[in-house]
Amino acid sequence: MKKYLGKGVYGAIAIGKISVFKKCDAAVTRIHVENKEKQRVKAAKELAAKQLTEIHEKALREVGETHAQIFEIHLMMLDDDDYNESIENIIDTQSVNAEYAVALTSDNFAEMFSSMDDAYMQARAADVRDISNRIIANLTGANTNSAATDEKSVICADDLAPSETVSLDKDKVLAFVTAHGSSNSHTAILARNMNIPAVIGVGDSFLSEIHEGETVIVDGFTGEIIVAPDELTLKTYTEKQKRDEEQKKLLQELKGKENVTIDGTKINVFANISGIDNIGAVLLNDAGG
Repeated sequence: MKKYLGKGVYGAIAIGKISVFKKCDAAVTRIHVENKEKQRVKAAKELAAKQLTEIHEKALREVGETHAQIFEIHLMMLDDDDYNESIENIIDTQSVNAEYAVALTSDNFAEMFSSMDDAYMQARAADVRDISNRIIANLTGANTNSAATDEKSVICADDLAPSETVSLDKDKVLAFVTAHGSSNSHTAILARNMNIPAVIGVGDSFLSEIHEGETVIVDGFTGEIIVAPDELTLKTYTEKQKRDEEQKKLLQELKGKENVTIDGTKINVFANISGIDNIGAVLLNDAGG
């Protein structure tokens, strides 16, 4: 039995088999090329736009308009003048292959965003890498990222880009666990809004020490991960999971009912939110205001 500790981003218990998320990252090498590279970039971007449009539509259905906006930003970044001029200039001045030009532009822009003081702009580093990796995958014909199983499982990864999170079949995901990541990342926010238990920032050693198909417990309340639990631990967490599910079911049954105390006094139960992107959850859970 091995234990790890990260940051829980959605409070729930998940128990299941590990499925390691495999990123199909194509190795990018610098190759001297004389022509047609700009046309290749254009075709790869057109395909990326089509893919992102499909992901945006899926996100609208699963997490709502506010959180699906990240993919609108990705679509806009595909057409960003500075981004595209950088790719074209590298191709023109260095006579290199499209994959290398996109990868170098991605590194430069991500480094620029990461060095900014504003947290919102720092988050754009992950976005530019996400769209760049998509373009490179289209250029190389790499397979899409995937989990190793079609069964319900706990998805374990180094990190997950927003598009990777939404692209997974929600019905087959018991929980997300990542070695890296921030609780304020788009991926963490998406996991919360998909109501999927998630723990992030478990550490570098995590992926190297787990195995495909191992039983794992994910505690989204405490951020604790238990791999290959013993019988007593498994029983304890199964009972905790059952209690949590029963409590959530009881809370759901209160939706739509009047807020009245035992002595007949009507009261308002309001939601405390941090921004307008939480309003959807307020309405969904029948808060008084």
